[in-house]
Amino acid sequence: MVFSAAQLIRREGVGATGMREVAAHARAPRGSLQHYFPGGKEQLVNEAVGWAGRYAADRVDRFLAALPEPTPAGLFALMVRQWTDEYASAGFAGGCPVAAATVDCAGDTESTREAVSAAFTRWTDAVAGALTGMGVPADRAAPLATLMISSLEGAILLARAERDVRPLTAVARELGPLLDAASRTGPGREGDVDPW
Repeated sequence: MVFSAAQLIRREGVGATGMREVAAHARAPRGSLQHYFPGGKEQLVNEAVGWAGRYAADRVDRFLAALPEPTPAGLFALMVRQWTDEYASAGFAGGCPVAAATVDCAGDTESTREAVSAAFTRWTDAVAGALTGMGVPADRAAPLATLMISSLEGAILLARAERDVRPLTAVARELGPLLDAASRTGPGREGDVDPW
């Protein structure tokens, strides 16, 4: 049910995602929502946002495992590719459920604001940890992770508005050299030994 809520929120937004729609999407009896989510829609939205934050953070490890030689630019390219692949195969209907919840209700609902903040923090921490593991100094890793996620989220919005992956490919192309330059072991760093 949490997964179904996240999928509906990423396509329809929080306002258009009702408990009945979530139950139907999850093929669950409507009564089960009230049983598992006594806090109602707010609780369900917050748990869906939490799921999305965990999913995004877990994807970082999978992206790193897919890279024969991990680099900051390579990681960001795979983060972007997840979206370009989705848009190429399924159209531009979906976005990030955490961003949708932020826009739709984080200003009005404190518990949702806290949930989206925690989700973004979890994702940012995972990216920053990966960057540190690739030789980015610790004091630069968190700001660069914020830059990567902010650029990705903005490019997702632009891509959906334009119905074109151009904003996504542009941020990957433009940020790649900057990200690799921050790594002590990145391309062009003489005297460093690449641990991979």
